[in-house]
Amino acid sequence: MGKTFSLDRIFFLRTAIDRLMVLSVLFSISLVIATYIYTGHLLFFFLIWNMFLACIPYGISLWLLQRPDWIENRKLFIPTLLLWIAFIPNTFYILTDLFHLGSFPQLPSWFELILILSFAWNGMLLGILSVGHMEKILRLEAGDKTTIFFVYPIMFLNALGVYIGRYLRFNSWDIITNPFQLFRDIVLMVIHPLQHHFAWGMVGCFSVFMTIVYAMLRKVELKS
Repeated sequence: MGKTFSLDRIFFLRTAIDRLMVLSVLFSISLVIATYIYTGHLLFFFLIWNMFLACIPYGISLWLLQRPDWIENRKLFIPTLLLWIAFIPNTFYILTDLFHLGSFPQLPSWFELILILSFAWNGMLLGILSVGHMEKILRLEAGDKTTIFFVYPIMFLNALGVYIGRYLRFNSWDIITNPFQLFRDIVLMVIHPLQHHFAWGMVGCFSVFMTIVYAMLRKVELKS
């Protein structure tokens, strides 16, 4: 008998955290739809796009966990890992959408806070879960010690990606469509660190903050 696919199978075969993640994302999207109904303007639809981008690395890491043959094949795993690295900053990037708080006076402040905060929370959680997936994969393949040299470098790259996206206005696909300008701006940051102290200050603070949050939530998960 052939395989049958339905929304019920896709939803209920997930883990408890995946089901809660789906419900949380749907709640955020429902708030955006309510905003459109209330105001008649597409004020927050950009958050749905940002959430879609944040789901890509989560989907990649979850898919890899279910494909041990890809993990064992370096020719398949390494390009997939690089693709994941290119998109993982999109998860934590949504935290910076909190900058928009107070920009929409036509909405009650409490509603605006819940709406943007829900997207920021979902984005951060997608990032933490996805990094956790990759940490698990590396731990299985190379042992526990390897993950020590994985988490903070990834969080540092995440923070760098957040800065590049928020202030330099690059996207993940600019790695392919506009690589030379992207490379040039990063090189300028590296060779002139004092001129870009604001950038490195943000990258440093974000990377430490995200590492601490990740470590704490992982401890909570392991004890639960």
